[in-house]
Amino acid sequence: MQTELSRKLGVEHAVFGFTPFPAVAAAISRAGGFGVLGAVRYTAPEELRRDLDWIEAHAEGRPYGLDVVMPAKKVDGVTEADVEAMIPEGHRQFVKETLARYGVPELPDGEASGWRITGWMEHVARAQLDVAFDYPIRLLANALGSPPADVVARAHDRGVLVAALAGSARHARKHRQAGIDIVVAQGYEAGGHTGEIATMVLTPEVVEAVDPLPVLAAGGIGSGRQIAAALALGAQGVWLGSIWLTTTEADLHSPALTRRLLAAGSGDTVRSRALTGKPARQLRTAWTDAWDDPAGPGALPMPLQGLLVAEAVSRIQTYEVEPLLGTPVGQIVGRMREERSVRAVFDDLTRGFERAVDRVNRIAGRSGQP
Repeated sequence: MQTELSRKLGVEHAVFGFTPFPAVAAAISRAGGFGVLGAVRYTAPEELRRDLDWIEAHAEGRPYGLDVVMPAKKVDGVTEADVEAMIPEGHRQFVKETLARYGVPELPDGEASGWRITGWMEHVARAQLDVAFDYPIRLLANALGSPPADVVARAHDRGVLVAALAGSARHARKHRQAGIDIVVAQGYEAGGHTGEIATMVLTPEVVEAVDPLPVLAAGGIGSGRQIAAALALGAQGVWLGSIWLTTTEADLHSPALTRRLLAAGSGDTVRSRALTGKPARQLRTAWTDAWDDPAGPGALPMPLQGLLVAEAVSRIQTYEVEPLLGTPVGQIVGRMREERSVRAVFDDLTRGFERAVDRVNRIAGRSGQP
């Protein structure tokens, strides 16, 4: 599964694996793919440094990258406290009432919320970059449009390629104009923030829009035959995220959540603003239903919603309150039926890819024959 892009980055397979878990990122790189660590959950630079140290020690010298979330436009002088002050009291009350309805206990005294997505805020993401550029990362990806121009220049000065996710050809063209090196065409089926165009339609549109820039296909991909299809559509690789959530190296800290993922079908996800304020595909739960209910107050815009629900999500996860327990995940969850190692996932992907290519070659070989 090699392409021009994978050869450029020195990886065996053109499989880019996004994950919030350093052990998974390192395992993806060791298996011949390209591990990409998601940085949004890191609230302090030293936490990110600790995990990048771990990847350095366990990736066996294989290349890896970092994914951040930062807006292209900078807003000066806005602190987390300023943002918190913008949250309406009615929304805070709605959170309390919803948690009370399901009997979710308070966190123990002195225990702070472990789920703070302040990484959506630019000053936090920039602090993450100050750490990341001390390491030999080969790729910097941004999940919220093109990074600011100075960040792109800073990465290029260090020989780091820059990728950005796009949900439409229009977004992809903006990335090209901003000097992005790789566009990730993320379809409607994908987990997390995603647009409304399906991967099969989006991928060739983006390939044509940004040619000759390399494109990675993302959204609903979790088998070798789907990787073959993505390459046939013109992509130079695939960007996989959800499939790693049920690997043995993942650290969900929740047996109940793992059970829910393994039991879910492809129709058990929903695009909801409940988690961050932007449409993000995730498991459908009583929590997403409450926020999507027209009778409720509705989700706040990013980053207000993420700050509003941070403690609530920590409480739901800590006590594994199953009706409310969810996570960002794509429609490929329907194929995630058992816990497997990252290596086992790669073995399945490569075998499936080979079978798909052989099948197409057989079909092509018979064309024109009686």
